[in-house]
Amino acid sequence: MRFAELFLLAVALSMDAFAVAVCAGLTMTGPVGKRALIVGLYFGAFQAAMPLAGYLVAARFAGHILAYGHWIAFAVLCFLGGKMMAGSLRKEGQIEGREEGGKRPQEKEASLRPARMLPLALATSIDALAVGVLFAFLRVRIVPAVSFIGVTTLALSMAGVKVGSVFGARLQSKAEFAGGIILVLIGLKILLEHLGVIG
Repeated sequence: MRFAELFLLAVALSMDAFAVAVCAGLTMTGPVGKRALIVGLYFGAFQAAMPLAGYLVAARFAGHILAYGHWIAFAVLCFLGGKMMAGSLRKEGQIEGREEGGKRPQEKEASLRPARMLPLALATSIDALAVGVLFAFLRVRIVPAVSFIGVTTLALSMAGVKVGSVFGARLQSKAEFAGGIILVLIGLKILLEHLGVIG
């Protein structure tokens, strides 16, 4: 997997975490630097750990089904991308419904306690588990790949908190939709390269 593909994949996988970070930022007041770092560390650590776990499990079976790896990559990335896009459209509708119904009610500031953040970090990194399986089939160098994904997620999550505290909710659905499109395009590129359509 080339660096450009890994970069796009890391950004796409980070979009769920970015969207949740935007939600957290919506409720924060005052300087958010330290709290943004905490959010980023939670999401970045899980986003690195989950593909590593998927890779370690799948590496045992990759040799048996390596011939189908590109088809599996295409199917999984299209499924994950489609799921992200569908979720973003649902959230967009909810945002519009709130706006039509009047001013959004004031929310309590998001808690950064482990009891809240650990489930959120796990939920936003489930997709990365499946990507770790793909890494095993595609023979990706796993340590640099998961490290890059973790750092990218950390940075984008921190940015999401700041964006949420300044700009508002509408960006979260747009980010998820863009992430879904990127995953589908990466899956399509992997398949077309395997079929010899593109070099």
